[in-house]
Amino acid sequence: MISFSDTRIPSSMAPLDCMESMLLLEMGTGTLESTLAERWQSVPLAEQVSAAFWPSSELLRRLAGCKSGFLLAGGEGRPLAAGGDGSCVVTPDADSFFIRHPWDLLRIQEEIYPLFAEPRIQGVVREGAVIDGIVRLGKGSVLLPGVFIEGTAVIGRNCRLGPNCYLRGNTFIGDDCHIGQAVEVKNAILMHHTAAGHLSYIGDSIVCPDTNFGAGTIISNFRHDGGNHKVFVDGVPTDTGRRKFGAVIGRGVHTGIHTAIYPGRKIGSGAGTLPGEVVRRNIGGIPD
Repeated sequence: MISFSDTRIPSSMAPLDCMESMLLLEMGTGTLESTLAERWQSVPLAEQVSAAFWPSSELLRRLAGCKSGFLLAGGEGRPLAAGGDGSCVVTPDADSFFIRHPWDLLRIQEEIYPLFAEPRIQGVVREGAVIDGIVRLGKGSVLLPGVFIEGTAVIGRNCRLGPNCYLRGNTFIGDDCHIGQAVEVKNAILMHHTAAGHLSYIGDSIVCPDTNFGAGTIISNFRHDGGNHKVFVDGVPTDTGRRKFGAVIGRGVHTGIHTAIYPGRKIGSGAGTLPGEVVRRNIGGIPD
């Protein structure tokens, strides 16, 4: 049985502090807790692991080879994982990373979704819906005519998609969500009870539960100069390492119709926008 440390949401994850702990962050494979637990299954001796660290496949293979026990040591000897007698001391490799920022969740999703080999359809796919990729569709969910999905999509329970919407890339739609007419969702994480009913674009973004996008809400995700996006974290400009990055939106946000959101912006939980508003800076109590 694995126990988790480092479960507190750090300030650098704002506005994902809408969740009570790192373990409750919603992913297409369940929560971050269940995703990490499955990730560590290949290391039989793993007993305590950090919820703020993502191990590479190669690192997991090395740890699984420690027959009597291991200690995965981070900076300054801080343990990131341990099991057994701790006699085999290992340090992280370059492909492992700390889960410090919201865009790290996108990185995890982009790593694990391409491993899904088989679709799993438990809901209803209506005639006229097109699937060109791997889709996991939960019970009670329906894909209406004109839905087009390419890439890998995980869609939760009791969702309604369409008619005429487009999902692409590696995308997670949580439970009880509505993605409606002429809405495009690309390479994003939309947590439970999210609605985008009409004429919107949500790309490379992370959206907390209970959020509603007014008609025509557009999230920009690309710089005109094609460079990596930089986001202010605790007042310091931080390179995301991503050429495509949209917005991070907290719980219970409501946008007005025709809202335009600049790339890399954050909207705090419970905030809203007026019709036609352009979000150039962080709002909802989150400093730039």
